[in-house]
Amino acid sequence: MSRHRPLRVDGGTVRVVYVGGIEMRGEVRRVVLLDGDQLQRTLARIAHEVAEQSELEGLALVGIQRRGVQLAERLADMLAEFCGARPPTGAIDITFYRDDIDTRAPGPAYDQPVVHSTLLPFDVGGRTIVLVDDVLFTGRTIRAAIDALFDYGRPAAVRLAVLIDRGHRELPIRPDFVGKNVPTRRSEQVSVRLVELDGIDEVVLERSEQGAV
Repeated sequence: MSRHRPLRVDGGTVRVVYVGGIEMRGEVRRVVLLDGDQLQRTLARIAHEVAEQSELEGLALVGIQRRGVQLAERLADMLAEFCGARPPTGAIDITFYRDDIDTRAPGPAYDQPVVHSTLLPFDVGGRTIVLVDDVLFTGRTIRAAIDALFDYGRPAAVRLAVLIDRGHRELPIRPDFVGKNVPTRRSEQVSVRLVELDGIDEVVLERSEQGAV
């Protein structure tokens, strides 16, 4: 029997069905891919993989605005717990480095990006930088993040950690650390919600067309 609980969405209460269930809200179907506990366990696994494959000395985590920043902070806290040392963290905004701002179609899945701050309180040069993002899609955000990062120095290496890889790459970019691979259609939307910004931890797949998700 599926577990469910109320969730506030657009000012109303809807039912969210977990464990592969489907919930109908008008013509939008929603599937919770990761709940709060699953999301934390997924991040813990990523943190262990980073620790196993990287030298913590000279390592820094840089979150891509916006939710990549909170994920990077959580990963750094976990590394401190697992390894006894917390790598420095930073935030990078890629708005003016994108190559698709003028070509992104209107609609919820392609809202024009909002400018946020870049904060790198350490010397990028010579470090191993782990870029952290919530969802990897076409790869254009990551390309832009690498361009932005190199404006601040020349890292020794750049790695990529993502919570969700939804496919549909348009550039030859592959993550080094992946929380969950999720096959999707282009018409679907993957939304990551974090307690720090949204009041809840979850990853949701939404599609606005009829048929099973």
